[in-house]
Amino acid sequence: MLAFAALTGPLPKVGVIAVALLVAVVLLTRERRTRALATLGALVLSPVLLLSAIWNSPQLHIVHRHPLYALVGGVLAVAVLVGLARLVAPRPAILAPLAVLALPFRIPIRAGGNTSNLLVPLYLVVAVGSLAWIVPALRDERPAGPAPDGSGGWAVWVERLLAASVVLYALQAVYSPDFTKALQQTVFFYVPFALLYRLLRDLRWTPELIRNCLRLLVVLALAFSVIGFIEYATKTIILNPKLVVANDLHTYFTVNSVFFDPDIFGRFLALSMILIAVLLIYDAAQREHAVVVVVLAVLWAGLVLTLSRSSLGALLVGLAVLAALRWKPSRALVVAVVVILLGAAAVAATPRTFGLNQGINGASSGRGGLVSGGVSLFGDRPVWGYGSASFVVEYRRHNRRTATALSASHTIPVTVAAEQGLIGEVVYIALVICALICVVRRSRGDPVRSAIGAAFAALIFHTMLYADFLEDPVTWTLLAVGVTLAVARPVADPGSGRVRRQTAAAA
Repeated sequence: MLAFAALTGPLPKVGVIAVALLVAVVLLTRERRTRALATLGALVLSPVLLLSAIWNSPQLHIVHRHPLYALVGGVLAVAVLVGLARLVAPRPAILAPLAVLALPFRIPIRAGGNTSNLLVPLYLVVAVGSLAWIVPALRDERPAGPAPDGSGGWAVWVERLLAASVVLYALQAVYSPDFTKALQQTVFFYVPFALLYRLLRDLRWTPELIRNCLRLLVVLALAFSVIGFIEYATKTIILNPKLVVANDLHTYFTVNSVFFDPDIFGRFLALSMILIAVLLIYDAAQREHAVVVVVLAVLWAGLVLTLSRSSLGALLVGLAVLAALRWKPSRALVVAVVVILLGAAAVAATPRTFGLNQGINGASSGRGGLVSGGVSLFGDRPVWGYGSASFVVEYRRHNRRTATALSASHTIPVTVAAEQGLIGEVVYIALVICALICVVRRSRGDPVRSAIGAAFAALIFHTMLYADFLEDPVTWTLLAVGVTLAVARPVADPGSGRVRRQTAAAA
């Protein structure tokens, strides 16, 4: 009790900075024991910070009344994690399919008075994988090897900028008017996703491992689409009561499957379609092409039922990048222009269908006002912003008539500008540019790298119209795989005469 009472003062702010620095060490250090200690510190400090933030919430009353039961439960949970880690340690490659399997699933949990949809299964995978790596790493003082080729410089900068983003977010949380939310963002998103990135970077991404992950992704996407079809047919939403109310108020019906947001479901389907579509434009058996076409048709139907315009736009961007990396960029540009012109003609012919009769703000579900409000906030504090996770609080304070449903600006560059000012915006832009260059550079002719680069470009586009960049584990996953393959050493395959990539295993 005394320890948590002490954490109600300035110590939580110091703790957020400390855990961010530990994450930076995990991302940047080449010394295995140092990284292992930093990983262990992040795993221990994160739940302590979270408990300090929600110590007085109703969810912890049982801990207050029965501290011994809580202690026993905590010990049992740690024992289970250690047992699972011992099973994973001899076969670290299993972490990749486990992470893919856990990525979509969110569980609603109340924390600090708010209900958050948390990636609890993914947190379990990260914790188990980290513990499985820590113990052998503490016995080994070898540094990780340098990047084998010229792309290594870009990979280093990507990881430096990722570390800078996390540390800067923690520093700017200190003066945020919503420090509790900033703490939760750090603990729920930045820390576990950075550890996930490090775990996936250490894997040897063999063709077999990549194929297995893609097959699992196809199964998940098809299953979620079927759930969406059932929702549409029965006019029943499985999750998200707010969406139920919204569907009751409109003539159309939007589905979200196991996701709590149609746009997040749409993002998942769009990125899955891009990763699958690469099989159509590279050499493959005719039968395989037929299966891919059927899969894409099913996923396309599911995507349409989300009514997510941002996801449809992201799909087009990803396919355009994929085509530009496969054929001449000029051909992809011509096709893109034709698609844009056809879309503009359709909008001009039936503006009411696309909501343009309501104006830009109405057609974008109020996002135009959020963008202009965010720009106004940036103008008030252009250098350092209002602090991490402050957008909702400050937007409501400056716009008294705003509806209470506001949760984000839905445009990541605007959110960063309003919350973190020019300091954060420069780091964000630099990260996006370096990451794009790293995952796309020299990827022409490589189907796997092309697919990763196209999906990452589509994800960036989606964040311009929706939300969640570093708050989305898919961002860190795509970067981990893309950066690993970018720094892989090309090795000639004498059997086929082709060039294959052999990923350098840092573990």
